[in-house]
Amino acid sequence: MYRDHTCNELRKSDEGKQVTLCGWVAKRRNLGSIVFIDLRDRYGITQITFDENHADLVKDVRNEYVLQVKGKVGLKQTPNDKLDTGEIEVLAEECRIFSAAKTTPMIIADETDALEDLRLKYRYLDIRRNPIKEKLLLRDKVTTIVRDVLHKDDFVEVETPILSKSTPEGARDYLVPSRLYKGKFYALPQSPQQYKQLLMIGGMDRYFQIARCFRDEDLRADRQPEFTQIDIEMSFADEEDIFAEVEKIMKAIFKEVKGIEDLEFSRIKYIDAMDKYGSDKPDIRFGNEMTNVSELFKDSTFSIFSSCVKEGGVIKALVFKDVASKLSRKKFDEYTEFVKVYKAKALAYLKYDNDEFSGSVNNALPQEEKEALKQALGLENGDVVLMIADRKNIAETALGALRKKMGEELGLIDENKYCFAWITEFPMYEFSEEEGRWVAAHHPFTSPRDEDLDKLMTDQANCYSRAYDLVLNGYELLSGSVRIHDSEMQAKVFEALGLTPEQVANKFGFFIEAFNYGAPPHLGVGIGLERLVMLLSGTDNIKDVVAFPKTASAYCLMSDAPNIVDQDQLDFLGLDIRKQDKE
Repeated sequence: MYRDHTCNELRKSDEGKQVTLCGWVAKRRNLGSIVFIDLRDRYGITQITFDENHADLVKDVRNEYVLQVKGKVGLKQTPNDKLDTGEIEVLAEECRIFSAAKTTPMIIADETDALEDLRLKYRYLDIRRNPIKEKLLLRDKVTTIVRDVLHKDDFVEVETPILSKSTPEGARDYLVPSRLYKGKFYALPQSPQQYKQLLMIGGMDRYFQIARCFRDEDLRADRQPEFTQIDIEMSFADEEDIFAEVEKIMKAIFKEVKGIEDLEFSRIKYIDAMDKYGSDKPDIRFGNEMTNVSELFKDSTFSIFSSCVKEGGVIKALVFKDVASKLSRKKFDEYTEFVKVYKAKALAYLKYDNDEFSGSVNNALPQEEKEALKQALGLENGDVVLMIADRKNIAETALGALRKKMGEELGLIDENKYCFAWITEFPMYEFSEEEGRWVAAHHPFTSPRDEDLDKLMTDQANCYSRAYDLVLNGYELLSGSVRIHDSEMQAKVFEALGLTPEQVANKFGFFIEAFNYGAPPHLGVGIGLERLVMLLSGTDNIKDVVAFPKTASAYCLMSDAPNIVDQDQLDFLGLDIRKQDKE
């Protein structure tokens, strides 16, 4: 046995006990005839004291050496209240060096000056630091809670294939060439979508999986090319059933991890979320909802406003209370450039202070229209109004992004608050400018609302679905939907998406065939594990909760992946690599 205690286990009550510890040298202090070593393992730190008779045992030892130490537990004269083991020390009698260590390229401490690229290159060292280690332990805790809740509710954990078929699910697939079937490819799953539905057709009734998923898409702070999804599917159930199950999971997690027991879950229809917050993942920790003021300006002499309304656009307004003195012209210029990122042409603003208006459109708007705006929005001295006149989707999205930005900058968000919201009744379709056709907004297996069945083929812009997301503090935590279980309905959806019978057979043939043998009503969700742990741990960088993450360009700095492979391997797979000219 290498050890009989961990480095966070010994306490005052263990005085006099003979113990064996193992770990890494976190710190070494040489006081001449006495050497103190802080020995670290996953659990914590214990101080080891080598007196003048044993100091030679560690005369060559440096930070990050791996040691086994045997000795007797003693009490410190001056306890260290920063350590759980701060009242004791181990008086070393024997020491075995398992492994020497070079000087590390980064400081192994809670606070390090290492840049992210260096930390990712030496991720195995970064994991020794508490901020990363604790997030990985939290991730494990969350998955344990999830499994406990679902197993108690009679869900069965089933693994589905990693090597699967390439099907259109919204992002590019990662492809794997086949050795046995030259010129053919497997695809890594973007989600277990079809497999979990097939499990329902197979009669499993209640399924879940901590599933690895892969998407070849542009990355950002809260996205990785490979990620983990808490995948859940239920038969003979509706939205209320899956909502209740997910809420039970979230309540169990937040009670255990954060000590919070009073979680609330709002319900907001997609169309209302866009109207009020300009986002399908609104942060509802603060108010400042948008208002449609198009009617006030439809006949305005300010042609930019009136023309927008007459051409079918909207004018959306956002009010921030008592901030007029805090926002300079320079800041409004910054906000104007910000909304242009979201394709808005301009940002109009008014300040109301000392019973007078000022701002970018003050001189352009008649006094009676400004007074009407004041009444409609309940303006008081010190308030600021920001407006965008544009196409509906642009005005809502741009002003919604500005709402979130200003909420953060003005300190309106309580960082210790957790506000969940179910966003329901998403659009069935969205128009792809790139493809010039309607595509599935969620995925092509999503059921339309019963009241919109007649719009499937004829009014796709106004056809809504039984899809839903769970949002937490402005982040999408999960996405899900009621699935189509009727083969005729599924055929209509494929037709509405412009897929020919041949394309359907090629992409989904095996899946559609299964529906001919009896499919139960079913629905499900996929919860983003990394994003959930990211929010629980208080970081805004998803790489912090992944053991070995990729960079924003999907590159592994530690293992140098992706990389070239031998020509023999390519020949074996029947692949030729097309050389790209250097620009």
